[in-house]
Amino acid sequence: MTTPATTSTPTTGTATRLRSGELRAMVARVLADDSGTGMTPRVVAAKLGGRSSGAVGNALKVLAECGAAEVVMTAPLTYRATATTAVVAATAITPAPTPARRTKSPAPAAVPEPPTPKPAVTAVVTGPVTRPNGLTYHPRLLSGMPDVTALHRLREAGVAALMYGPPGTGKTSVVEAAFPDLITVQGDGDTTVADFVGEYTQTDDGRYVFVHGPLVRAMRAGVPLFIDDATLIPPTVLAVVYPAMDGRRQIVVKANGGEVVDAADGFYVVAGHNPGVHGAILTDALSSRFSAQIQVSTDYDLATQLKIDKRAVKVARNLATRQAKGEIGWAPQLRELIAFQKIAGVLGPEAAAGNLVGIAPEEDRSTVAAAVRDSFGTTVKPLALGTRI
Repeated sequence: MTTPATTSTPTTGTATRLRSGELRAMVARVLADDSGTGMTPRVVAAKLGGRSSGAVGNALKVLAECGAAEVVMTAPLTYRATATTAVVAATAITPAPTPARRTKSPAPAAVPEPPTPKPAVTAVVTGPVTRPNGLTYHPRLLSGMPDVTALHRLREAGVAALMYGPPGTGKTSVVEAAFPDLITVQGDGDTTVADFVGEYTQTDDGRYVFVHGPLVRAMRAGVPLFIDDATLIPPTVLAVVYPAMDGRRQIVVKANGGEVVDAADGFYVVAGHNPGVHGAILTDALSSRFSAQIQVSTDYDLATQLKIDKRAVKVARNLATRQAKGEIGWAPQLRELIAFQKIAGVLGPEAAAGNLVGIAPEEDRSTVAAAVRDSFGTTVKPLALGTRI
């Protein structure tokens, strides 16, 4: 007697029915294989041999919700791999289990969601740290230990940190060096609640799906959320993050039918604040949420170690001293000194010195020009085009 064959409907063409989570793993593999490229559900479906773009779209949505993919464009809806995509993708190449003897054993488990990253065990950093963009960060001391180590310990203790100081001093650099798995929100006056929690967007096939924002993704994945220029964001908007930071560690996404999102272990909030930037307001409500507030200033000794022209470093130190006394409002930071060195390498030191004068605010330009003249021994003018060649 023959046994009737189990009927199954192929997804498309000769594609066979997939096990639970297998399509998600295959989609993750496509993203991971070309991690720097954004792809729409239709493109991913084509790479998978013509599978349903709707099913692929649902798989991409799940990956994005758990932090294993990120939305890089909403029209059309486009996804890209993250640091955890490869974890899910690895299951796509795991061979299916071969039939075994009838033994009392648990059923094969479904493809798991990406493991929730936990804060790394604190180890004292002893040298330079490579940031996600490949640049090297040189740690500085904070309370007797490397700043990167200090931030690790604050995360483990659940103490939110606010990094404040002038633009270009390295606030973003130290945060990225400490938390390579972070998700960033770039704040400005136009930032909305949707930029944090997400919003509905239309897919290629005309459906509307809710795409979760960086706050939700960071909470679910248990990774740090970096709110850069937090004090430029309207206070009523920034308030959406507060319930996730306090003892509740939970938010309600009203735009998605009152969805409740709980923060996984490892979720942490760190923010950046530029006090001198127009419109940056550190409210009492925001300040009270960040128990650790750390000033970040330019390390001019590091500028010397990086072999930046000593004359430029001297100018920066001189102006920083006058700025601290309230005599001027601007002084070159490490970012400007690094730019000086790059321009000097291309156009020469005098041109780089002229650019240093040119980028100074108009009200401080004469003071900066005098400092440059004293250090370089010559009067320079801001970079400008001359006569026709």
